Amino acid sequence: MSLIEVPLHAVAHGRAGDKGNRSNISVIPYRAEAFPHLLDQVSEARVLEVFAHRGATAVTRYALPNLPALNFVIDDTLEGGVNSSLCLDGHGKTLSFLLLGAITVRVPPECLPEGSPYAERT
Repeated sequence: MSLIEVPLHAVAHGRAGDKGNRSNISVIPYRAEAFPHLLDQVSEARVLEVFAHRGATAVTRYALPNLPALNFVIDDTLEGGVNSSLCLDGHGKTLSFLLLGAITVRVPPECLPEGSPYAERT
């Protein structure tokens, strides 16, 4: 099986929320076939690395195979939370875009959504 390396946003979308000083980011593949590859490659350690510059101290990953989706709870990444943070994005809504752009994954071309510009690289 040939694999191509693409940014995570090429095979998944995300949704972010907050609870206090914790960010909650879901990663949902466009195609279910991509889920096993995300499960193998988008680890707690990789996500913690992406958010280390924001002071993140821990990441817990929850796999939701029936959706399919991954949910990450990232501790200490919101500068104290919405009521304490001086950050323009105190709720962390843009953090899903940071994650989707910072991580690359290796997937078969069949995992790309139809019409993806990344399919032309195969």
